[in-house]
Amino acid sequence: MERLFFILGSGSAFLAVTAGALGVHSLRGRLAPDMLLVFETAARYQIYHALALLGAAWAATRWPGPALAAAGWLFVAGTLIFSGSLYRLSLTGLRWLGAITPVGGLAFLAGWLCLAWRAWRG
Repeated sequence: MERLFFILGSGSAFLAVTAGALGVHSLRGRLAPDMLLVFETAARYQIYHALALLGAAWAATRWPGPALAAAGWLFVAGTLIFSGSLYRLSLTGLRWLGAITPVGGLAFLAGWLCLAWRAWRG
């Protein structure tokens, strides 16, 4: 599990840096300022949770267990739902996508709680 989370975290970090560079260099001037801010928020939360996934991979070497596996998968799901919906919203202007973004935020929160729980119980 730790190797998979490390690979997913590294890949997500790579994509977040790529998205951030795209936003700064290619989308500025093409997107409305409010949509560029949404895009940048997606990239920022993606990098935070890519690092969280790397942390979960490390923690899995010390305190393996179901709560830690749940934390990693919740960070993955949160990134796909939260950042993914914001990327699509900013690029397409489809406002209804903002309605699913909080589900990703809840996944992030649950992931942090699972990680803390496992460390505390470890």
